[in-house]
Amino acid sequence: MRISKSLSRKSHLLGTKIRNLRKRNNLTMEDLSARCIRVSAQLAPSVSYLSMIERGKRVPSYDMLEVIANVFQKEVDWFLDDVPEEQSITPDKGNRGGISGMALEPSFLFSNEILQIAIPEMLSQTGVSGRQFAHLLIRAHQEHHQNHFPDLERAAEEVGLKRMPLSVEDLFDIAKNLGLHIKWFDSMPKSAKDELGVSSRSVVTSFYDPPSSINLNTLLKKFPTRLKYDLAVHIGHSVLHNRDGLKSVLVTGNTVDQSSSALFDATPQSSTVNAQDILHAWRDFESSFFAGALLCPKVPFRQLLDRHGYEVSVHEQLGVSASVAMRRMTAVSPYAHWHYFDAYAPGKLKAVYRGNGIPLPWGNMRLVEDPCQHWAVFRMINVPTTGTSAQISILNVEDKPRIYCCESTSVKDLADNNHVLCTGIDLNPAIEAQGGDANQMAEDLKKACAENEGQSAIPASIKNKLSSVSRILNINWIERGIAADARLICSRGAHCPRVPSCYASSKECS
Repeated sequence: MRISKSLSRKSHLLGTKIRNLRKRNNLTMEDLSARCIRVSAQLAPSVSYLSMIERGKRVPSYDMLEVIANVFQKEVDWFLDDVPEEQSITPDKGNRGGISGMALEPSFLFSNEILQIAIPEMLSQTGVSGRQFAHLLIRAHQEHHQNHFPDLERAAEEVGLKRMPLSVEDLFDIAKNLGLHIKWFDSMPKSAKDELGVSSRSVVTSFYDPPSSINLNTLLKKFPTRLKYDLAVHIGHSVLHNRDGLKSVLVTGNTVDQSSSALFDATPQSSTVNAQDILHAWRDFESSFFAGALLCPKVPFRQLLDRHGYEVSVHEQLGVSASVAMRRMTAVSPYAHWHYFDAYAPGKLKAVYRGNGIPLPWGNMRLVEDPCQHWAVFRMINVPTTGTSAQISILNVEDKPRIYCCESTSVKDLADNNHVLCTGIDLNPAIEAQGGDANQMAEDLKKACAENEGQSAIPASIKNKLSSVSRILNINWIERGIAADARLICSRGAHCPRVPSCYASSKECS
């Protein structure tokens, strides 16, 4: 079959449909062209030809339209009818994801003057340090902006020139060109307790000594991925903060404790909020984000992820850690609704990002007594697993179930502590973007799991729809999650949706 001449009369609507699909999936024309090339290099439209198609200036051949339809998991006939899209599935510009806030009413109680008095009192009563509160503020800022910080991306690109991968030697050269000097020191891991009382081992990996010295632990010579990250962070500190005299200390395993202060002049955490806490925490975040953008520049890294279906293993090609690659996924993906966790036993979330508003079983400031052990990231801590592990989860958000998919992997830090990295997405927006009823699918999946002690094989009808979404998003591990049982998870034991409840007795979730 080939497109008839009558299609010329419909070419404007056809182009509009392609443009709406592309924008709904947050793809640039370059992204769509690249996706089409992987379906068929011979038939794929170029960026300029796509532009003309969308503007109704060109009519694609039937074969080319088949390629575009394959990317978006649509039937070719859907593009050829003269029926406009339903209003219910047009892009919602107001739905940017992120964490919803609270109404600050009555407003006079939330004035700057009152908050300046109340916040230190609240922190004092809850035992939250000023540094912890600063990190919470920054996390909220990060989630509000969905991990997009163009100024930091540009700063990293100016230094690294969008090269990928960067070797250790490349980073040493960058440091040298910036007038930075490299020094080495010896320090072995030591036992310590963090602010939650969790025992583990910690080691200072590096520190920046103003105005121009990067001090590296000799242990890093055996761990080039961590060496590259530390170098990138300190390069970022130098570039972004003008070598202004603040020390930057990087530690793996725990924060710097009192026993380190003699050698590294670390300042104990303050129990109150002060400008220095906020400044240190913000600059740590900026330098860390810069490091990820330097090692995994946005456009080439996004193209690499797209070619490999967002597999975590791409980090091996770049010589960076899985943590760097997984955190960068949340920043460069055209899909906005991501989350990322870094969890240490017995259940501490040391790093959290949730641009999709996912509730947490606890935060990264405290532990609770009733954590849900069915979260993939915590199951992997308790039952060590090799490789990666994908999971489809159903979690109530504001009394409505949502469908999540995540990929988790177990790793060790330089201090030899086991921890689990987890990156995932909220599938509901992707389902709705394709015209599906995400709420009903989540309810059906929740019911299937509830009737089978909390987990269930995914019904064929739902599996087909999720598989289609997986191919549109081009994320391979969604398919692996679909192949396994879906699991009900909860944010607190009192809200356990399983029958019988995991918390009906004092026993923990199995």
